[in-house]
Amino acid sequence: MPSFNPQPATLTDGRVRLQPLQAADFEALYAAAADPLVWEQHPNPTRYQRPVFETFFAGAMESSGAFLITDAATGAVIGSSRFYDVDADQKIVLIGYSFLARSHWGGGTNRAVKTLLLDYAFAHGIAEVYFYVGANNRRSQRAMEKLGAEKTAEQEIAYHGEPPKLNFIYRIRRADWVGRG
Repeated sequence: MPSFNPQPATLTDGRVRLQPLQAADFEALYAAAADPLVWEQHPNPTRYQRPVFETFFAGAMESSGAFLITDAATGAVIGSSRFYDVDADQKIVLIGYSFLARSHWGGGTNRAVKTLLLDYAFAHGIAEVYFYVGANNRRSQRAMEKLGAEKTAEQEIAYHGEPPKLNFIYRIRRADWVGRG
């Protein structure tokens, strides 16, 4: 089994394309993120504001696991997600800091993104993937449940450069995912 690299070159399924986030992607990604409704249920609902988004983007770049998400058919920038907090000994990684432009809500785009990330992680030695979802982010909680994730805990989480907020912790194990993704 190949070892886990939190930022492989590109992941694609014909619907979406995930490529390593670059500094030059800021303006295009901010254009997708500048909609207040994207963040209304998020622990930081002001992330649509440029200075707040700059902090988010800095954390994405520092993570060395962030992806720019584009629509594979049009090439339009539609969001971002990332691998972070890799624990190679425990074979655990977190997936998060994910968002999609409203134009791609519903219709399976989020599932396509998460499936690419989960399939990659589990094929490269990861045994468990965790997701931190804001306590008020019902849209993302439902998405986790649709993926088959199990809620395992609640915890105050401090996002990069932001104060702690209550999150629900979800888990998907390789044994539960492989063959059903």
